[in-house]
Amino acid sequence: MKERTALILEGGSLRCLFTAGVLDTFIANDIEFPCVGGVSAGSLSGLNYVSKQMGRTAKVNMDYVKDKRFLGIRTLIRNHSIFNFDFLFNEIGKELLPFDEEAFYNSPQRYVAFATDCKTGKLVEFEKGKTEELLMGCRASCSMPLLSPIVHVEGMKCLDGGIANPIPVDWAINEGYEKIVLVLTRQEGYRKHPVSKPMLRAYEKTYKEYPRLIKKLKQIPNHYNEIQETIAKLEDEGKIFVIRPEEPVVVSRVEKDIQKLRDLYEIGKTIANKRMDDMIAYLNG
Repeated sequence: MKERTALILEGGSLRCLFTAGVLDTFIANDIEFPCVGGVSAGSLSGLNYVSKQMGRTAKVNMDYVKDKRFLGIRTLIRNHSIFNFDFLFNEIGKELLPFDEEAFYNSPQRYVAFATDCKTGKLVEFEKGKTEELLMGCRASCSMPLLSPIVHVEGMKCLDGGIANPIPVDWAINEGYEKIVLVLTRQEGYRKHPVSKPMLRAYEKTYKEYPRLIKKLKQIPNHYNEIQETIAKLEDEGKIFVIRPEEPVVVSRVEKDIQKLRDLYEIGKTIANKRMDDMIAYLNG
């Protein structure tokens, strides 16, 4: 594969089961992108893709989604986070379904997790080989506003990368990547609705110390929709290649229906296989 090729992974919490299906199909077909960038749950999926642990993203989520130690009101009360990242990165990551750090760090692939700097509201990059606390950077990337505490990484206070930029295709272009593949977790034509007034009040109350973060939070729907318009234009021009669900995704961000998660994972594999030849043609063009 050409060196100037990047894979960008959108977030979406448990909608990442679609991404997991796509990435496992890539692993099965020995498709290795020189650069992998992930936002929010996309950053976690990207970890397992780079470490070549096929099936791990799906297994972690399907095996533990009903575990009170991992997800739910209990962990929100105890840990101030809807997802228990201590459990994910420690018990699961080191003992129950170990993450292969050696394979990850020995991979020649560039890996970047994106988060949002609460002070500036800007996108920040945590990169393999450059960021000492990389897994903490991934944790920050996945920390949803209001549902997770602010994460301290390398002197910065950070939250979910999707606040600053949910699909950083512009980052890949600015980095000089000539071929860019996006894995999205929403169907073509999906657009976000304006932020509700109760949500706006919650943002203003919770993050009153971070006015630039509040501004970014308020802009999320418009920014997301603008990015989707840009993606549609770039895709029409043949400048990027997009893999996305073909139908509306019925899995919520904190979905606990394991069958729905399994179905979404299989949909990801099916669509990846279906689009494989066209993607290879794009990458070799």
